[in-house]
Amino acid sequence: MTTAHPLPEPALATGEDPREFAQVLHAMHDAAMAGQRLPARPRSVIGQSWARVADAGVDPDIGGPIDPIAAADLTERRAASGLGFLLDDLTRGLDAVLRDSPNILVVADAKGHVLWRAGTTAVRRRADGLGFVEGASWAENAVGTNAIGTALTAGQAVQVFSAEHYVRSHHAWTCTGAPIRDPRSGGMLGVVDVSGPASSIHPATIALVDSVARLAEARLQNVHRDQLDMLRSVAAPILARAGRPALAVDEFGWVAAVDRVEPRRRIVLPSDLAPSRVLVSGLGLCDVEPLPGGWLVRPADAAEREGTTVTIGDVVTVTSGDRVWTHNPSPRHRDLLTLLARNRGGLSAAELAGELFGDPARTVTVRAEMSRLRKTFGGLLATAPYRFAKEVTVSL
Repeated sequence: MTTAHPLPEPALATGEDPREFAQVLHAMHDAAMAGQRLPARPRSVIGQSWARVADAGVDPDIGGPIDPIAAADLTERRAASGLGFLLDDLTRGLDAVLRDSPNILVVADAKGHVLWRAGTTAVRRRADGLGFVEGASWAENAVGTNAIGTALTAGQAVQVFSAEHYVRSHHAWTCTGAPIRDPRSGGMLGVVDVSGPASSIHPATIALVDSVARLAEARLQNVHRDQLDMLRSVAAPILARAGRPALAVDEFGWVAAVDRVEPRRRIVLPSDLAPSRVLVSGLGLCDVEPLPGGWLVRPADAAEREGTTVTIGDVVTVTSGDRVWTHNPSPRHRDLLTLLARNRGGLSAAELAGELFGDPARTVTVRAEMSRLRKTFGGLLATAPYRFAKEVTVSL
């Protein structure tokens, strides 16, 4: 449930003079905005951001629309963000760079809207002058290169110093942001950011902000483990009485408990999941029922697969009752399914290799491809030999 992320790169090297570096950045920014030859190259993360922002049409002299969202919408966004209970952890973790300093702490959602701010009255008033207010959008396409929007787009911690900001009115600032991901889905939850006067820049700030974001993700992961434990305790007696293979999974597909199903950490659930029969990758046709905090998933047995039709064309269609699923196979997978449809008695790996490649010795490739196919179609495909399950109707 954890993913590696790049080591954070400070905007300013240790020992480098901020004032001299700022002068270089101003010259670089002026040349870039005028379409002239640059006296130096911006850092990769900044150069890529400038290109995106220019394509988005952001004006370096004006910026973009930062009108804050309505107060009622802000309250709703805060509740939906999943970040509210992390605020105390984030504030404590960054207290060293906030206490008695001109810096402001900002937490933004996954779309770059500022949800919360913390800092002295003086620094908040200064931020107000930039429109750096609760509810405002600090996505790249709204206000140009900045640590919130750029961290969201780049998917990594970013420090933006002085004229690395695309919009000139931001050049007096330095900001450092790190994304916070949801360990359950892998998706972005938002960004924690520390911003202040350009003179307050420190190379160590980005490592600290990034570490605090990672600790927040670890907190979320621990909460998720507790939720899975709770689901496991609810599901255990249900699985014991089910009398058939079944899994208990949370809303993101993480497996809390299994009974007579090959153990796995996670399954991919359809985005529009509802109590019904669905096609689940790796399990095939399954019946799903709601549980407190998740779903009971029961692979269909042979009798329940009766009446299922697989139609092979440019797109493979699986029909069971009034439910229809489609799958867009690769050309090789389509060829394999076609061969199995024409040979309902089944084919060995060597026979499939001979038909597919003209070389019966290429069994390793065939087995690998069939393993991938069975992850999609589950019990609709059988092995030893490879074949469609006998209760499934197949048409070409």
